[in-house]
Order: sequence, then C-alpha cells, then structure tokens
Amino acid sequence: MFPILGCGRRLAASLSQHLASSARLGGDSAAPRTPHFDVVVIGGGHAGTEAAAAAARCGSRTLLLTHRVDTIGQMSCNPSFGGIGKGHLMREVDALDGLCSRICDQSGVHYKVLNRRKGPAVWGLRAQIDRKLYKQNMQKEILNTPRLTVQEGAVEDLVLTEAEPEHTGKCRVSGVVLVDGSTVFAESVILTTGTFLRGMVVIGLETHPAGRMGDQPSIGLAQTLEKLGFVAGRLKTGTPPRIAKDSINFSILNKHTPDNPSTPFSFVSETVWIKPEDQLPCYLTHTNPGVDKVVLENLHLNSHVKETTRGPRYCPSIESKVLRFPNRAHQVWLEPEGMDSDLIYPQGLSVTLPAELQEKMITCIRGLERAKMIHPGYGVQYDYLDPRQITPSLETRQVQRLFFAGQINGTTGYEEAAAQGVIAGINASLRVSRKPPFIVSRTEGYIGVLIDDLTTLGTNEPYRMFTSRVEFRLSLRPDNADARLTFRGYKEAGCVSQQRHEKASQMKSSLEEAISVLKSITFSGFKWKTLIPQASISTNKSLPLRALDVLKYEDVDMETLARAVPEPLKKYTTCRELAERLKIEATYESVLFYQLQEINEVQRDEALELPQDLDYLTIRDVSLSDEVREKLQFSRPQTIGAASRIPGVTPAAIVNLLRFVKTSQQRL
Repeated sequence: MFPILGCGRRLAASLSQHLASSARLGGDSAAPRTPHFDVVVIGGGHAGTEAAAAAARCGSRTLLLTHRVDTIGQMSCNPSFGGIGKGHLMREVDALDGLCSRICDQSGVHYKVLNRRKGPAVWGLRAQIDRKLYKQNMQKEILNTPRLTVQEGAVEDLVLTEAEPEHTGKCRVSGVVLVDGSTVFAESVILTTGTFLRGMVVIGLETHPAGRMGDQPSIGLAQTLEKLGFVAGRLKTGTPPRIAKDSINFSILNKHTPDNPSTPFSFVSETVWIKPEDQLPCYLTHTNPGVDKVVLENLHLNSHVKETTRGPRYCPSIESKVLRFPNRAHQVWLEPEGMDSDLIYPQGLSVTLPAELQEKMITCIRGLERAKMIHPGYGVQYDYLDPRQITPSLETRQVQRLFFAGQINGTTGYEEAAAQGVIAGINASLRVSRKPPFIVSRTEGYIGVLIDDLTTLGTNEPYRMFTSRVEFRLSLRPDNADARLTFRGYKEAGCVSQQRHEKASQMKSSLEEAISVLKSITFSGFKWKTLIPQASISTNKSLPLRALDVLKYEDVDMETLARAVPEPLKKYTTCRELAERLKIEATYESVLFYQLQEINEVQRDEALELPQDLDYLTIRDVSLSDEVREKLQFSRPQTIGAASRIPGVTPAAIVNLLRFVKTSQQRL
C-alpha cells in the first residue's frame, strides 16, 4: 500500500470523531455517519456544487468539503451568468439536470439574449444575477440534495493506495486528509480548488496569501500534487472595484433594458421569477484618455501587471487593455449586484492599482465623476495544473479515481467551471460503480469542445468558451441541448430525473409531430402570398411550398402560419418554447442535413481509439519525429481525432499513426 502523503500528526483524529463533534449539514437524514463515501468533492464553488450534486443524482453517497458553508453559491467576481458561448454551456449543464440554470431563473434581475441580430445558433442567453438571492437559492438546493453531505473543512493531503491493475496511473486515491488530522475515505475524489492553490491576492505592490479576498489559500494540497509529479503553471485573474449606486450620474449614460419576454436558462422553467417591468437596467459608459493617463503613470506601482504570469486574454484588466490598445475607448458596463444592493459592478474595469489610484481613475469616467468606491479591485494569482494530464472524463492520468474540474484545469468563468463540474461528478460516480465513462464529444456539445480543447491542446492562459471554437455551431444550438444530452444523461449516467426526462420526451414528440404536419401542408407560392401578404414569398415559383418552407421566411413565425392555416397548426402555438423551436428547426433544415453528414464523417474518422498503453517514445513501427513523439507522450490523446488537434502534430504524422494503429489491430 502507498503511504499517506504527509502522514503523521494529522492522522490523530478519526473522521467518526470529527463528524460526531461537528454539525452535519447534508440533505439526506438517512445517510450513515461513516468515514467512507463514494465520492468526495473538494471545494464549494461553481464546479464543486455541480460536481457534488451530479454525483449524488447518479446515486453516490457524496461529501462536499468546503472552507465555509456560508460561501457556497458565492459569485466571487461578476454578478452575471451566460453570454456568447457561455450561455450554450449553461443550457447543456441544464440538459444534464445541473443546477446553475435553474438557480439563475430564480435569482436574476436582468435577462437578455445577446447576438439577436445573428442566427439562433449563436444567440447568447445572459442574465444579471442578484448575488444574495443566488447564494440563498444555491445553498437551499445543495443542503437539501439527497445523498449529499456538506461539511466544513480544508483538505491538506490525499490518501493514496496501490493502482488498480486494469487502469493506467501510478497509484489510486482512496480519500483525503483534513488540516485537523481527520481522514475521509472515498472511492473517487474530485478537486475543484478554483483559485485557492497557492492563491495570492494583489493590490498595487501589496500581496496577501488568499484564494480570494478573505479566504486562506490551499498550500498543503498544492505541495501534494507537486510531489505526485503533476505539471503546474501559474495564472492570474482580477476583479473590478465596487461603486456606490447613489454616487453615479445615470441620467447621462446609455440605458439598456431587459428583454420582454425574458428567456429562461432552464428547459424546465416556463418563465423566470421576475416580470420584465420589475427588472433592473444596465448602463454603458466608456474609458477615456484620463483613464489611460492614470494607468500609464503608475505602472511602477502595479506588480500584478508586471508579472509574467498569463492573465485572461478575453477579459483583461484595464491596465492590459491600455497597454495593448493605446488611445482607444473601452466599454464599461455598470451592472447591478442585486435588487436591494447599493453596489454597482463596473464590468470591463478589472484593476489592481493601489486603492487611492483606482478611485482617481474611476472619477475620470463619464457618469462616474463623483463616484464613491466601496471596495477596491484586486488581482488573484494561483496555480493550475496542465489539463493535458486529464482524460476526457476529467480523471487524472497520474492518479486513478482523482478528478479535476474548474479553474484547476486552466479555465475562467462560472459557466466553464459548472460544465466541468457536472461531467466530473457524473464520471466520479460511474467510476465507483465500474461503469464506462460519460464522454461528450466535440460533435455533440460545447462541453465536449471545452474538454477536448483542454485535454488535447492544454492552455497557458485562462480558457474561455466562445462560439468560434465550435466547428458544428448550427447543430449545437442553445435550443436543442436537451435533445442532444438529456436522453444520454438519463440512460447512460443516471444523472437526469424522471420528471426532466419525461418533459424532454414530450418536447421531442411534439417537435417531430409538428414538423411532420408542417411538411404535409403544401400550397402554391401564389396562395401562400395571398394568405400571408407581408411575407416576401415569390409567386413565380411553380413548385408547391410546404408550410415548413414558408416558416423559414424572416417575417413568418408559427403565430403567422396558424392565422393563415388555423387547422391543424393552432395547437402548436400554445407553447411559446415549442413555437420558437419550430421556427429555428425550419431556419436550419437544409444546412443541417449537410452538417449532420459532416458530423457522421468526422465521428467515423475520429472515433478510432489509440491504445492506452502505447509508448510513443519507443515504438519503432511508425515514422514520427522526436518532437511529435514527445507531444503525443505528454498529451496521451485517446483518439486519432484528439491527436490531430495537438499543436505541432503534423497531418503526415497522423496518417502514419493511423496506419500503425490499424495494422496493430489487424494483427490482433
């Protein structure tokens, strides 16, 4: 048996004693007081809560370990969810019965769909969230989840045992050691440490050890992972200052109102909790040369910017934007933090200057001339682990049954963390029951693209999801995430409730029936023009047009069609979601036919699995350069498709590798 790393005095107390002396905070009153769980999740952030809830939904006795229960559901940075690409991830998490979308529908103060001027495939569902409401609703959900126990505690170490012979990996995780010396045994462990691994908060030239402001970093766990041979890197992120609402002159700023009606994130939400007229507006202002001057004159007082540690390219600090894009005005969105909050979040103004200079910079901005800063912005620097060391199931290659999810894998954002969390939770549970892993490919979900990018390409800067990263955007839309993932999640993972499965099945049946009816109704172009004169339908077309073809026109929706042909179309307009999805299906009908052919072709070529025990450095029957061998050996791609996306692995190398694998299979 492997020794427990750092064992000794920390093993003085047993978990049973620890649980007996502390309040149990779980949702399942029948859960046994035992030192052994199926799944232990470390970290109560967005990845941790989704992972713990998913594992519990799959039937595993799960323990969520967090520094403080009162920070579960805390939105540490921006008060918003969703956006371009990120909204797709939320829809997919929801399709797997995840939490964040439902909680957002209960906690938002401003709902809007971005990218409306483009096609529905790239629409971005987004909402401003009431921080207090979100935290309350998430804690209520987590603390009442069956089979889930929540316990306060910091993890210092991992319990390791001998590796299972049928799997790769040097050893197997069997539990965790807390800082008080108690031990929790587990069949699978998920690390969702966020920015806590050797976390450091930075304001100006001052640095303080912290995972986030007010919370201690995780040092012992970082050292354990280092001893195990994991390759680590260093990343940084930051947050803007908070401004008093009553000190802002909103009257001279550009006001933005929410959508009416508002579109929910979750497939099970018919509406959001708040009416559009009761929602809060956002306001837009811009930086100016005065802001640039404050930044440029004080770079010597800003250690966070001078660091070589990579920050987020797509959500950079104001200092980075001024340096990279001189003499340019940058957007600053003034976003409410809640219905009864006096704070405004200036999105786009992440900064780590000394506090007094932050306030000086803020007052240079239009509308903020008399603004009062309540909390300064700050930077966070933290360790992450190269995500090429995990498999598509998010299990590590070094240690069996150890899973990573969230910022520990180099991502940024609540949505990316939640997406990894739900997949890690599902697979940690499936690992306990020795079932095949639940893998989402890049041809069937944004989650698949996210994980495939991380595990094959790695990252040296905080990774953020965009629609531009996705090859098959027309098929992977926000509206059809349930059709792509809910049935798989129900059948293969057991993470989807019967109620959600029935709702998805009902929608699938209604869509199929309605599309069949729309295809069956045919009239000449002349008659359609007579029935719907506002539509730009050509009367010269000799062939009859189906109702589905007419629905493709920009000025035609299901309500329009139902007025023209009440029977049998009227019944398909009573459900707004169904009517909208029919419009989208009609819009993409012709192009989807060809894209699905492409997807099938890619899946055939990419699906060829590479042997797990293949030693790329020593195999002699394949022509590969030393550089390609090293890249393949480090990344350990599971399929030919994954290997083809590794930077530096040439098409010629892929062809040679493909021939080698096929020849090897024929010999067997």
